[in-house]
Amino acid sequence: MQYFCPIVQTLEGHKPSPYLPPGTSILKLNSNENPYPPSPNVMAALRTLEGDWLRRYPDPYAHTFCDVAASVLGVPANWLMVGNGCDDLLGLLFRACVNQERPIVYPIPTYGLYRTLAEQCSAPVIEISYPADHALPLDQLQQAQGALTLIASPNSPSGHQVPLFELRHLAESVPGILAIDEAYVDFGEGSALGLVHDYENVIILRTLSKGYSLAGLRFGFAIAQPQLLKGLFKLKDSYGVDAIAIHLAAAAMADQTYKNTCISHIKAERTQLTMALRQLGFQVNPSHGNFVLAQHTHAKTIHDTLRHQDIWVRHYHQPKLHTKLRITVGTPEQNQQLLKAMAEAIPPKN
Repeated sequence: MQYFCPIVQTLEGHKPSPYLPPGTSILKLNSNENPYPPSPNVMAALRTLEGDWLRRYPDPYAHTFCDVAASVLGVPANWLMVGNGCDDLLGLLFRACVNQERPIVYPIPTYGLYRTLAEQCSAPVIEISYPADHALPLDQLQQAQGALTLIASPNSPSGHQVPLFELRHLAESVPGILAIDEAYVDFGEGSALGLVHDYENVIILRTLSKGYSLAGLRFGFAIAQPQLLKGLFKLKDSYGVDAIAIHLAAAAMADQTYKNTCISHIKAERTQLTMALRQLGFQVNPSHGNFVLAQHTHAKTIHDTLRHQDIWVRHYHQPKLHTKLRITVGTPEQNQQLLKAMAEAIPPKN
């Protein structure tokens, strides 16, 4: 007996990183989690919650968060839409925009969930390889005529950030929606946020998982003109984000000083980690995320050796990535632990 639709039988599904409980001794540097705790204001807000927050349904439009975010970002509050993490909003976009006749287009390598979501919608997938210099392949992206064109900037795993003029050109030339995934924007330089004012087909996706240390909260939001969001609201779960998440997300967004301080620490450590890895013989390009992509001939061996020492970094079993490790930037102490272990894990030269 086959209980599921035929498409489900063929799917592999997205494989998240294994869960590690709080207090684990494993040094987890494979999921790009922020090494610093959330804002003290978030923890204070958590302690103010009463039973009514659980008894009542949450605000489906998350006005409390949207009002704060609108003030911080300089956009109208009705240009914002929240979701259960950025992945939830990506799922809405795919369901709204693509099907068997309407393709999804994006450059690779990038976030692996994009392909998984496209497969769930039985949508044609047009993947266009980035050149070695990571310049956006504008002509090919435009010619693909995607119903949904998706660009991660800063991108993972490469860490590069797409120049604004390239995104503007793409917004003007694609026939469908241009979604710009800015999950790592807090660690980069600048943003494409201004494009939503100029183009009705542009939507920006953000998350509180990275810059705000709230990966466990599962809170993301989108920014676009109201007419575009109107279509997504038709598909959105009315109560997809719970009341506690909305309350804590608003507290986190309001504390920009704390967030920016943590970001400054991570950027400084990113520079130090990059230089140290290069001294160990890795090739490391500049990164605009809270991670670096380090290339080494023995990447898989190094990954496996570190794993046996309870140090987790990300290795990709993919063409063009099999000699590379994506390493989350940790605290100074965590990075030193990693570097010491990596120096010992590198096989000696013949």
